[in-house]
Amino acid sequence: QVQLVESGGGLVQSGGSLRLSCAASGFGLDYYSVSWVRQAPGKEREEVVCISRSDGSTVYADSVKGRGRFTISRNNAKNTVDLQMNNLEFEDAGTYYCAVGGSCWGPYDHWGQGTQVTVSS
Repeated sequence: QVQLVESGGGLVQSGGSLRLSCAASGFGLDYYSVSWVRQAPGKEREEVVCISRSDGSTVYADSVKGRGRFTISRNNAKNTVDLQMNNLEFEDAGTYYCAVGGSCWGPYDHWGQGTQVTVSS
């Protein structure tokens, strides 16, 4: 059975850190480009970061790149893709989904159920 499961979300104070993990079963994540997509209440989904299947290159949304706050990485031994989030801001709150496809930013073949990130001031 093909499945993606996110974990690691929770409540954190502004400036704090979380590490999200996307675990796959039924297939190998290294065959796919993996994106983290977030959605805040009342807002559209936002693609935050992606790691390419072709060369492992990473792509960050303008909202998170340039300050080194978010880092995506693969752990092929565990068949996971992790998202390290540091110096979290209130605007980072939302449900974080991992999604996989042939290339970054879709189209996506599979989605996880999401993990909630709440940032308190």
